[in-house]
Amino acid sequence: MTKDKLIIFSAPSGSGKSTIVNYLLEQGVPVEFSISACSRAPRGEEKHGEHYYFISPEEFKEKIAADEFLEWEEVYPGRYYGTLRSEVARIWAIGKQVIFDLDVVGGVNLKKQYGEQALSVFIKAPSFAVLKERLIARNTEDQANLNMRLDKIEEEMTYAKDFDVLIVNDNLTIAQQEAYNKVMDFING
Repeated sequence: MTKDKLIIFSAPSGSGKSTIVNYLLEQGVPVEFSISACSRAPRGEEKHGEHYYFISPEEFKEKIAADEFLEWEEVYPGRYYGTLRSEVARIWAIGKQVIFDLDVVGGVNLKKQYGEQALSVFIKAPSFAVLKERLIARNTEDQANLNMRLDKIEEEMTYAKDFDVLIVNDNLTIAQQEAYNKVMDFING
């Protein structure tokens, strides 16, 4: 059994991956959330070091050049997201497994790097219409950002085949239980 493991949750925006990851954290699963770095401004109540490490695009590029990221992507023009190597080391050092809430490209890249040491889970909404409803209901995006996210969803859905597990989130309670079972089996396996 490998001691240090990664659990990767990915999905298009609005699929429910963050809700499912938060559920797992609340259930006492022996994991710690990997806080991603991003170059965008905080939204709503987001706090630096809790929801994301908010850094400028210039600082992000410096960290890329210094090879400080396990994975990173320019998700939208001028908007970078990535996983700092130091974040994974911090979590393993306290004896927990690392759980991620990543965009699909980041999820695929981490799985390629870690292979059997990582479990990759793709959360799928029942339909594009449901995703659109959920994004609009969040009311966290202006129209331009909403349109940008909606345009990206179709492309992101093509990555589902690259993940170890596919969970369709058409019933949140069932999706949460399925995620819990898969993660616990992986951690204990």
